[in-house]
Amino acid sequence: MSPLIDSGYAWRRLLASVIISTMGGIGMWALAVAMPAVQIDLGVTRADISFAYSMNMMGFVVGGVVLGRLVDRRGIVFTSTLSAIGLAAGFALATATSSLIMFAAAQSLVGFSAAATFAPLIADISHWFEKRRGIAVAIAASGNYIAGTIWPPIVQLLIHDHGWRFAYLSFSVLCLITMIPLALTLGRRPPDHDAANTATVTSRSIASLGLSPNALQALLVLAGLSCCVAMSMPQVHIVAYCADLGYGVARGAEMLSLMLGFGIVSRIASGWLADRVGGAMTLLIGSTLQCLALVFYLISDSLVSLYISSALFGLFQGGIVPSYAIIIREYFPAREAASRVGLTVSSTIVGMALGGWMGGVLFDITGSYRAAFINGIAWNVLNAAIAWWLLSRQMRQPRRSGAAAA
Repeated sequence: MSPLIDSGYAWRRLLASVIISTMGGIGMWALAVAMPAVQIDLGVTRADISFAYSMNMMGFVVGGVVLGRLVDRRGIVFTSTLSAIGLAAGFALATATSSLIMFAAAQSLVGFSAAATFAPLIADISHWFEKRRGIAVAIAASGNYIAGTIWPPIVQLLIHDHGWRFAYLSFSVLCLITMIPLALTLGRRPPDHDAANTATVTSRSIASLGLSPNALQALLVLAGLSCCVAMSMPQVHIVAYCADLGYGVARGAEMLSLMLGFGIVSRIASGWLADRVGGAMTLLIGSTLQCLALVFYLISDSLVSLYISSALFGLFQGGIVPSYAIIIREYFPAREAASRVGLTVSSTIVGMALGGWMGGVLFDITGSYRAAFINGIAWNVLNAAIAWWLLSRQMRQPRRSGAAAA
């Protein structure tokens, strides 16, 4: 094993990756805060500006797949530098337009470029750790939660004092001057990890599950989709839910921040757990606890209980998405890590978008969010069932190996 694995350099590389991810997270959170100001400035409807947000999410989904493949071919430095340039260009183009279509196009470029600062960085950091891979991957995945905690108030302050165009132009410059120098510190190529042997071992592992590599990938995509349909109910609708209950938008925003803050703690704790019990068990535990938190929302809708439920939801669900990356590294060759993690993480974004839409439709039909929470629980059960199935197949492997040896 390379001396660079689990080394001081690996931890410094992790720190740089988290900062890049936090900076790139502007691309995910800026429009969520800027939507009212942009809507007024462009003279469009809420549905119109929501289309621009959807284009941002769609860009992120496509970017997760395309840029993941690019990392596997050209490396993380090239891809992260391209991401910084794309983010800078997208934010700058947005400030120069008075057309909704052009603004939406700029947002799609922002989303596409921001994707390189999540799944590809997670996949890259997984190459540099062996004993501490779980917690390293979880810390790398915390960058977007850190971004969700720190950027919204900064965006709001800049918009309030100087307008959204100034804020966007500031983000354009900030991405260039911070992300490119940090990307250049990631120049060392990942350790070899005995690539040929790793490919053979992972192929046998997948075969022992009774699945082809593509079938396992499809199963993880389905799990990612279902987990985030469930996850979207509180994350997308908690602000509106609080407003409907008469608690006000500010209370809902506080609960969302509380959720994301505890999500950071959850991701790190889940990484520690994954180093001891593996990705599938961590996924099953996280999915089960997330389901429990969703049930808490159904039990009571008092203000205090909603704060408690939101904190518990953040504490329980943060480790689910990193678990997919850990499972991929356990079963697939290292050379395929970025593309496969990118595809799986992209499915979680689709799940968030689908779940957010389903929650709104169910609210319109029933007049409350109760059916939406129940829908989230049902999708969560599907994710947990996939995790349980993978874990049960894993537990049979030693017995199969022993039988073959006999």
